[in-house]
Amino acid sequence: MSIVNQIFELETEVGIGIYDITPQIKDLLASTSIRNGQVLVFSRHTTTALAINEYEERLLEDVKGFLRKLAPADDRYLHNDLHLRVGIPDDEPMNAHSHLMAMMLATSEIIPVVDGRLALGTYQSVLFFELDGPRRRTVFCQIAGESQDSG
Repeated sequence: MSIVNQIFELETEVGIGIYDITPQIKDLLASTSIRNGQVLVFSRHTTTALAINEYEERLLEDVKGFLRKLAPADDRYLHNDLHLRVGIPDDEPMNAHSHLMAMMLATSEIIPVVDGRLALGTYQSVLFFELDGPRRRTVFCQIAGESQDSG
């Protein structure tokens, strides 16, 4: 079995953003000899998330609206009492709502690899959710499986 690990970066925009990271994952898979196995995609931040769903503009706006209703930025949160917290950086944002949104989503996804391709359905994409942008974010990918050479 072969295992390939890689981290890639994203520059995100202000507020909630949803990014299709399927092309980066496909490119990584294509750079390997792995034909059958799986790809683990892992979000490395507490205010980001991942999902597999349709990357359609109007649906994405619906999702953003749903998340804003789920955890409104202007609600009162104890995590935002920055003066009561110990050891936080000077630039710490008031982002409790972003943490709560992230906890309602997933931090990882696993996608099967069959014959060297992601086994996603017709309308499925791997979506990265920025819930506290703008920031530079990293995504960890691990591809594991049988390589072309191993028969």
